[in-house]
Amino acid sequence: MFHPAIRAAAELVGARRPMTRELAAELASLEGGDILELVALAHQVRNRFAPGTHLCSIVNAKSGACSENCRFCAQSAHHATGIETYDLLDSETLVERAGQAARAGIRRFGLVTSGFGHAGMDAQFEKALQAIRAIRERLPQLEVCASFGVLGLEPVRALAACGISHYNLNLQVAPGRYGELVCDTHRVEERIETVRLLKGHGIGVCCGGIIGVGETMAERLDLAFALRELAVDVVPLNVLVPIAGTPLEGRPPVPAAEVAKTFALFRLIHPTRVIKFAAGRETVMKDFQGLLLLSGANGMLTGGYLTTRGRQTDEDRAFVEQLAGFGNG
Repeated sequence: MFHPAIRAAAELVGARRPMTRELAAELASLEGGDILELVALAHQVRNRFAPGTHLCSIVNAKSGACSENCRFCAQSAHHATGIETYDLLDSETLVERAGQAARAGIRRFGLVTSGFGHAGMDAQFEKALQAIRAIRERLPQLEVCASFGVLGLEPVRALAACGISHYNLNLQVAPGRYGELVCDTHRVEERIETVRLLKGHGIGVCCGGIIGVGETMAERLDLAFALRELAVDVVPLNVLVPIAGTPLEGRPPVPAAEVAKTFALFRLIHPTRVIKFAAGRETVMKDFQGLLLLSGANGMLTGGYLTTRGRQTDEDRAFVEQLAGFGNG
């Protein structure tokens, strides 16, 4: 017998009515076997409203020396993490990295740079635009995405003009706790304004968060509903990978059942969107990553992350094929 809240959620989503905050909070309190029932519902909703699997790959186009103090990030200049640091890679190198992704069968390729962002059209941003244009010209089968931090109006217009597919800029946590849990060298409102600018110029927005930095389940719901209000297109969810040298290096892992519940709730709140499992999939969740990809996720970042290793694309393709046996879209 399904829990009454799960039955209510099934009726709500089945009628294409938006999830309410009150019902989401009730679902968030579920424990034990009820979590598996919630996961099963999220999987059904994913297959009905967002079938298929969204695979993408990224390149760390500029590494380290970031002025911001994000507490989980290895690339912050505020933390002694010992990562490799380098300036923006040249266009030919980025085209070659994109070609490697294309040959592996990836259709979406993102350029990611460290740093706060670009208020205007500075030299580094112009160089990044040049690389985007080169990739689009030489590898037209690829959707090119980017993540260059907070942006002003002119950079957003330039990205729209060069045909960018999606732009990534995560809110990370509930907006009300961003300064405490993530970063206090800039304001979350700057990120929200960038998301609105991108949406206003027709650019797809990839915007999500991170699980395990000290937030509560209620605050995860705050994030999910904030993202719904912004009408983001792709919701990446990361599970904290505690990195030595960062303030969060000693954080304990979030229990797998709690992460599965979080993914399921995000699916019910965002029934038609891409919910992408990103960092922490292999390194933190390990044996449970299959469960999480049956909890409503319909996308994954493959081929590695910014400063931590991931799995090879061919391994992930085989993984997706195995998941298809469970009716995974």
